[in-house]
Order: sequence, then C-alpha cells, then structure tokens
Amino acid sequence: MKRTTADATPPELLSGGNPQIPKGDGDAPVQAYLAAMPGWKRGVGVRLDALVVRTVPGVRKAVRWNTPFYGLDGQGWFLAFHCVTKYVKVTFFRGTSLTPVPPVESKVKDVRYLHVHEHDEIDEDGLASWIRQAAALPGDTCF
Repeated sequence: MKRTTADATPPELLSGGNPQIPKGDGDAPVQAYLAAMPGWKRGVGVRLDALVVRTVPGVRKAVRWNTPFYGLDGQGWFLAFHCVTKYVKVTFFRGTSLTPVPPVESKVKDVRYLHVHEHDEIDEDGLASWIRQAAALPGDTCF
C-alpha cells in the first residue's frame, strides 16, 4: 500500500535510518523527510535545509529516492542529503568545481560529499560558501 503524507503512522526507516518518503515536489515532502529523520540526524537535516533556504533565494525542493534535493528552476539539482548509519551524507553534484573541494570523493566524476557525524561542528560559513557556489553552477537534471 502506498503511503500518503496524511497517514498518521510514521514513515518506515530504511537502511541507515533513512526515512522512506514518497516522491514529491515542493517543501512539504522535504519537511516530511526532516520530521522523520531519526535522533540527532534530524537536527542536522533541519539546519541544512534552513541554510540552503537562507543561502539560495528561490531554491526549489523535492524528494526523490527517499532523499531531499535542492535546485533552481532551469538549472537542475545542486545538492542533496540523506541518512546513512553513522552520518548524514551531503552530496554536491558538481562538487569538484567548488573551492575548496568538499572532502569526500565519489565514484562519480564530478560529485563530492560532506559527511556530518553526530558530534561534528558544522562550519555554516564554509557550507554556505559551497552552497552558493554549487547553486551558481549548472545542476544535475537527471533526477
């Protein structure tokens, strides 16, 4: 049975605690994802979402494959994040073009990651710089 956002039961948590949220466009599915993030990861997700909204006026949001995506109309997606077992994985789709380059490599040529663990201090100024840079680049349109 397909879930709807009106269901009173909480979303199922998939591998690593990633919430299973139906695909959807706009803020509502992203907020449903954030509300379903387990434990300390919820605070990280809420901070990331707020930082993207403050940093990129007019940001477009969606949930695809149980992951919040952020982009701009006509430019594609520039950022996504999701829960894995021990951290929140922040994905920059054109991460190799950012300065400095985010620290975690990907098997995908242009993608770079930032892993946020439970007790990590988030450098919001540095993260905002990456978000601004990423939003100014052509995004990924395959999602």
